[in-house]
Formats: sequence, C-alpha cells, structure tokens
Amino acid sequence: MAVWDAAERGARSPHSHPWLAELLFAFDAHLRRRLAVFEYSGDPSCVFRLDIFRWPRRLALRDGTCVEPGQRVARLHFWNEHLPPMPQDGATIAWARRMQRAIAGALRELARYLASRSDLDDIAMICADVPSGTGPQHEQLARIIAHYGFEAITPPERPSIRERWRRLGENVLISLFVFAQNAAALRPDTLSRIRLPVGLSRRTLEQRFGSENVGSPASEAVESP
Repeated sequence: MAVWDAAERGARSPHSHPWLAELLFAFDAHLRRRLAVFEYSGDPSCVFRLDIFRWPRRLALRDGTCVEPGQRVARLHFWNEHLPPMPQDGATIAWARRMQRAIAGALRELARYLASRSDLDDIAMICADVPSGTGPQHEQLARIIAHYGFEAITPPERPSIRERWRRLGENVLISLFVFAQNAAALRPDTLSRIRLPVGLSRRTLEQRFGSENVGSPASEAVESP
C-alpha cells in the first residue's frame, strides 16, 4: 500500500522510482476512497479491487442475463500493487501465465465474496474496462478474456467529451504508475490506449469459479500470448 514501514524503506525498493510510486499510491488511495473502491479479498495475490455502481443502459449477455438501467453491478479495478511486475523486455509467456493464474484466483475470491454477502444478491453482472491499444489488440484481448467467461460489451457509439477527458486522465495515471514501478515496461502507446468494456454474468462466475468448481479447467484458464 502507500504507507511502508521503516524496514521496508530501508530495504531496496522494487520500484524504478520509489518516491514517485509512494506519491501515486497515496493519490490512488484517495481516489479509491472517493469512488468507494474496496478490497474484497485479503489474499496478497488478488489482482482486483471492486466497486458497486448503477448500470446506465439495458444490456443482454449471451447467457440470457439482462441488466436493466439503474441496476447495481460490480465493477473490477486492477490492484496495482499486486500485479505481477512485467519483465524489462516486455511480456513473456511465463509472465502471461502468471498473470492469468492470478486473474483466475481473483475471480475465485470474488465468487466466494459475493456468495458470502446477502446484501449483494441483486448483483447480476461483473464488468470492467480493460485498457487496450489497436483494433487487433482488442480482438486478441477479447479472445483471452473469453476464457474467463467475459464478453466484450459494445460501448456507446460516441463517448462524451467528459468521458474522453476521463479516459485521458486514466491513461496518464496508468503511464505514471508504469514509469514509477517499472520504467522499462513503459510503451509509447500507453497514453493513447482505449478501453475494451467487458461483462461477466454472476451465473457464469459461479459456474466457473464457485467453490464447487475450484480446480476445474475453466477456473484455471490459461492461454499463451
């Protein structure tokens, strides 16, 4: 997290720019409090956080799940401090497999968390906005996330000016995080990345990652890049 104890400060930092990383983690913590983003798991390998918000439009998923305007959904956010560090030479097969195992584990934790919260029984969908780059990257990413039951969601045709500024701000923050944590992994297209909206029905989450399915092939989905 943003606050490190004295022993950690005295040790060699895992970040390329530790002072900037500490400032960014503090700012990120402020944003999470403001947006009510919270940790649903205490597992140090969990790569997601969560918030609950109202879905803006009618949506039908492939398994028949329908989400109505104003209905509550769960939205995933990457837990930056828990993401496996990318090698300096870029993504490798070993890194990709580690990341994909971490995602499967985080989804199992999410299924367990939702099952334990009766006040969230109305949550029918889990969604996320996954940063991506070009059109071909969009297609590759859609194939990868499909292994976890997610499907791409068609966004509104023309995002508002406010939404465009919000995305630019997110890209700037992501770029700063990458620079602070692993500067060698920073790529030229980070500032121009677009979003791939994805959705996963609660039903599919439980089928693939519920406690009765732990250890099944679906819950351990891994694909080489």
